[in-house]
Amino acid sequence: MSFTIAEKIFKSHSSSNKIEPGQFIEAEIDLIMVHEQLGGRIHKEYEKLELNKVWDPNKIFFILDHWVPAPTISAAQMHQDCRDFAEKYKFVHKMGMDKGICHQVLPELGFSRPGMLIVGSDSHTTTYGAFNCLSTGIGATDVVMVFATGSLWFKIPDSYKVNLSNKLNDGVMSKDFILTFIGDISTKGAIYKSLEFHGDGAENLSIDSRMTISNMVVEAGAKFGVFLPDNNLEKWIQERTKKPYNIVKPDKDAEYEQVFEYDLSKITPVVAKPSNPDNLAYIEEVEGLAIDQAFLGSCTNGRMEDLRIAAKILKGNKINPKNRMIITPASKEIYLSALKEGLIEIFLESGAIVTNSTCGACIGGHLGVLGQDEICISSTNRNFIGRMGDPTSQIYLASPATVAASALNAKITDPREVLS
Repeated sequence: MSFTIAEKIFKSHSSSNKIEPGQFIEAEIDLIMVHEQLGGRIHKEYEKLELNKVWDPNKIFFILDHWVPAPTISAAQMHQDCRDFAEKYKFVHKMGMDKGICHQVLPELGFSRPGMLIVGSDSHTTTYGAFNCLSTGIGATDVVMVFATGSLWFKIPDSYKVNLSNKLNDGVMSKDFILTFIGDISTKGAIYKSLEFHGDGAENLSIDSRMTISNMVVEAGAKFGVFLPDNNLEKWIQERTKKPYNIVKPDKDAEYEQVFEYDLSKITPVVAKPSNPDNLAYIEEVEGLAIDQAFLGSCTNGRMEDLRIAAKILKGNKINPKNRMIITPASKEIYLSALKEGLIEIFLESGAIVTNSTCGACIGGHLGVLGQDEICISSTNRNFIGRMGDPTSQIYLASPATVAASALNAKITDPREVLS
């Protein structure tokens, strides 16, 4: 038989003799990531089992990132509950609250490697597919089962093959591609599918750009979004960990439910209008729309590539006082790198506000909450009603380049005009 990447990884993690789409299997988990949800429902459900241990404390990655520092008493209590649980069950990898956003920190520290099967208490756990592994978000009761047994049931997904060719043009980013893709197939177009990204276009994308794409496949309903391995990936991993890994490539005659073709050189700047990631518009259709806030950050777009293009646009310029710009680096490592490169100074001199690494603004928790009827252009991944604040506020999803260009004018702006 011939297998896709998802099928191969499930085959290596299950004792099942039958690996084909639609088949239910039990698979062994390599790593589970948990954040503040541990202090929500997870710890309460686990304690009902009256177990005095977890299956493997060394395979749990625990981090606080959504509400850090705690902006409310309830958030502080959640943090306390998380810490108490991690201490009680002797978690080995306790990252604390100063490292950054989970989906950036985990790969930075070498925890996501080719061939692994990773789950997490966050829907954007799909991000790690950029590293040639299978990763997906799971609910509280599933986390409890993994804590207790180290395994979880899955349905083998059908796979979509996404062939990418050529390179993105200046001022166009991988965020523009993934928004275009979601707009083409809709937020229901890949429900419980595994998306495989192939072709020279995929190889031409930086690791940062791949992470953005894998991060957002869940907005199309996908279970996984995985890239094929290449030299760039192996170099990235080898610089961060000495732990072994197994690269996984699909068989040449693997079968796919659908095949998509995208020429990256033909992708142009786009936005997702309120209040759905598939509500796509070309930049020309919304250019000139006044905004109140521009947000650059999140697990989708808060990496060095994103900060560099924003700094290129903002250098020597001032944020239009009719709006505000908030910049949140995705991790402390990125924050420090941006400091060393002088990017933070550029941001501050432009009038932007730079925060610590957190999910706060993206989830409407703190450090950028939107008020009544405010409009925000954001590099985040979701623009649902009330996502970033007041239910009457509106969110336009866009690339970091578009966000930065728009902040200069207090209106949605084509970044190619600023970069030319």
